[in-house]
Amino acid sequence: MDWIRSLFPGGRPEYTSLPKDELSAGQRRVFREHEHKRKLRLLIVAMFVTILAILGLLFIQATDGSNGRPRRLRKCDTPDLGFQCDANISHSWGQYSPYFAVPSEIDPAIPQECELTFAQVLSRHGARDPTLGKSVQYIYLVNRIQENAERYGSGFEFLKTYKFGLGADQLTLFGERQMVNSGLQFYNRYQSLASKSVPFVRASDQNRVVVSAKNWTQGYNTALKKDESSNLPHKPLPILEISEAKGLNNTLSHGLCDAFEKGGKYSEVGDSAQATYLATFAPPINARINANLPGVNLTNEDLISLMDLCPFNTVASPTGVLSPFCDLFTEEEWKLYDYYESLGKYYGYGPGNPLGPTQGVGWVNELIARLTRRPVEDHTTTNSTLDESPETFPLDRELYADFSHDNDMMGILGALGVYNGVKPLNNNTRQEPEDAGGFSAAWTVAFAARIYVEKMVCGGTKGNGEELVRILVNGRVVKPHNCEADDFGRCKLDQFVEGLEFARKGGKWGECWA
Repeated sequence: MDWIRSLFPGGRPEYTSLPKDELSAGQRRVFREHEHKRKLRLLIVAMFVTILAILGLLFIQATDGSNGRPRRLRKCDTPDLGFQCDANISHSWGQYSPYFAVPSEIDPAIPQECELTFAQVLSRHGARDPTLGKSVQYIYLVNRIQENAERYGSGFEFLKTYKFGLGADQLTLFGERQMVNSGLQFYNRYQSLASKSVPFVRASDQNRVVVSAKNWTQGYNTALKKDESSNLPHKPLPILEISEAKGLNNTLSHGLCDAFEKGGKYSEVGDSAQATYLATFAPPINARINANLPGVNLTNEDLISLMDLCPFNTVASPTGVLSPFCDLFTEEEWKLYDYYESLGKYYGYGPGNPLGPTQGVGWVNELIARLTRRPVEDHTTTNSTLDESPETFPLDRELYADFSHDNDMMGILGALGVYNGVKPLNNNTRQEPEDAGGFSAAWTVAFAARIYVEKMVCGGTKGNGEELVRILVNGRVVKPHNCEADDFGRCKLDQFVEGLEFARKGGKWGECWA
């Protein structure tokens, strides 16, 4: 079977891909050649697997079924807990980690004697292949290793025959299944509403986001069909797709704020923080890697690319089988990698960037409108044509689901102020997520990450009970810092809205063209 693995090393073959005009003709040619070879390998493997499947069925039919049964595939990803296999390292892959339920100091269960009245999910798309630009970069790296390595150290031998088997930008089968599980989880958690209410679903219109939304609705409908208490029809949920075209308002995709988008001091904050930290933690790791690959002379930047190939190859496997790239690094080194990626998100798009949270203001103002059932008040990224129509922005629903990207979610988390009480991340010394107020890229914007905003009435009926709001990030209850939260992490609705003053006043939108 080794020859099969050599044909199909990455399993089955985001984040906006690098625009084609930023790739040289040579780079595009390299990727086209790679894609041709990859598709040929896929065809050969598909034919081989089909033959094996037919032979397997014939064998099973020829026996009493007591012997020779196929080994059950390991189940790493579940609706409630997310990805739990190899958790000692797979929960430390930054934004490339598969979604997992994050530890919560506050019980995330719906408190007793409370009645849910509203639930909103904002989700990242599922696991994907690398972006086009990254795929080209990885191809060059693999070629360099194989052309220059004088020998391969213990554990590195697989690199000699490794063939890059990843595509570009699209969801993997693993990522599609993640989103089905996400839909199942949402329905089951909010069954009291879902059994009688139809969610309103939106997606930013990039393919992987739309496909993620569709898979989420499949999981949601699967749970609905099993719910004998519901009389709702079992039919596909419509999805409103919002264009990511340049210059168009879209609260699920940043791109309008010139000062943030077009280079300069704001776009360099994240890169600068990562560069400082890379110079701190990478050299000793790189020395060990180069000692096992003499003649290659990997740089610190190459080291990050080599580490990237672990999560990308793992999520390319339909069941999340750990890639051999993962074993090249220790558990502690993966934590350092996770912090490197966390710095990029915190200072690139989140609270650590002066204009990062401003990118999420439009979505937060839409959330306020949904929570209060009042028209949207915003002058930043909202699309007034859509938001002023009850067909494209209804205010009478109890359930809402939006699908976007990791960087957009970081801006939204910043605009919500959930990490306002966290000291700026240190770009020299790693901090544990618990010491950073629960912030890390893996804990916040992993593949298929989800933010839940829920409203409930406690201690009374809908007519006289007090409306309370709370936020969960990947299952972790986060106490807002701009309102007085109780022991369950909840704020009174009016205080919650009042505390979102940053968003209500447009953030720092005026600085986008300063």
